[in-house]
Amino acid sequence: MKRRLPRPNEVLPLIGAPDLRTSPLQRRLSRCATVMDVRAVARRRVPRAVFDYVDGAAMSGTSLRRSRDAFRRVEFTPRVLRDVSTVDTRVEVLGATNALPFLLAPTGFTRMMNAAGEPAVARVAAERGIAYGLSTLGTTSIEDLAAAVPECRRWFQLYVSRDREIAADLMHRAQAAGCDTLILTVDTAVGGIRPREVRHGLTIPPRLHLGTLADMATHPSWWFDALTTEPLAFANLTSTSGPVGDLLTRMFDPTVTLADIPWIREHWQGSLVVKGIQSVADAELATEAGVDGIVLSNHGGRQLDMGAAPLELLPDVAARVGERVEVYVDGGVMSGADVVAAVALGARGVLIGRAYLYGLMAGGESGVARVVDILEKEVRVTMQLLGAPTISDVRQAQVRLRPV
Repeated sequence: MKRRLPRPNEVLPLIGAPDLRTSPLQRRLSRCATVMDVRAVARRRVPRAVFDYVDGAAMSGTSLRRSRDAFRRVEFTPRVLRDVSTVDTRVEVLGATNALPFLLAPTGFTRMMNAAGEPAVARVAAERGIAYGLSTLGTTSIEDLAAAVPECRRWFQLYVSRDREIAADLMHRAQAAGCDTLILTVDTAVGGIRPREVRHGLTIPPRLHLGTLADMATHPSWWFDALTTEPLAFANLTSTSGPVGDLLTRMFDPTVTLADIPWIREHWQGSLVVKGIQSVADAELATEAGVDGIVLSNHGGRQLDMGAAPLELLPDVAARVGERVEVYVDGGVMSGADVVAAVALGARGVLIGRAYLYGLMAGGESGVARVVDILEKEVRVTMQLLGAPTISDVRQAQVRLRPV
């Protein structure tokens, strides 16, 4: 075999050159192949306290680990020799078409992850044709979000406060601003114990101390945005300062029961979804109370430690109430395959939270868009390899949770 030195014009095309029409951040995001890749970028771009707020869980973290481990137990039996040249990812969600079988869940403190905050997330949702939920603890007001992204299908997530007049006012404001669905969150009788937040002394707004000043040196862009934009606050509330755990406990009303559903219906005319169901029995009770949807959720593992994995509850809950109420699930979803698995096991759709927050931390609106793009591609490819060209075919797919 005769060898020779390669010519420069043969080597240079192999090396390639960066596309100078894009920013370094966009090129970095484009190299992210998975949500966990985006998570790695996020970890480098924001202060440790901010990342740990998103990434952390209650106490030992067992509930979060169980949620993610449940998806590792999923086993598909694909069907072959099906025409999957195109797939239809649309799903009907509470009377309207969602372009994908997932939507972007409400999250608190969103501008803490990136100053672009909720409007950036809503713009991505609008562009992709999926719903987005604004939290009671959002850092953009109901009205400001409606003005910024009027074309987005907006839901509003409600924590019932000890002062019921505050909760009633929030519902009226959300209805007036065009939100069509209320997400009543019921797994927050009190705030969960999250060790990472306690260790960092996380407060709203963030407080400056010696450790903060050191952190500024390694995350200057985050701090520049934080200090040169509107102060971080809960935009829908009036009393918004102090340690995060204390704020949540002051905000939540531990006396809320199913008997309050009629009171909520008096103040809310749209669809009503109860989020935080963690047992078949409570799924049955919520359905009998006349809600339109339920979300199986352990709050991302951030409330009760050692709780059940929502995905493991899904088949039994879907079998019991799925014909009477729309069933959704969240918790531990990190890929499009996870989304497809949840739909195959009985979910109408999936709520995505942490995953898009990783994107927001990694690159603002571009980061959120990258996460949605990754999930959408994974959903499509999983459906094709499963032999399921439509969401209806996904629901008929052979799937099970392997024994522990």
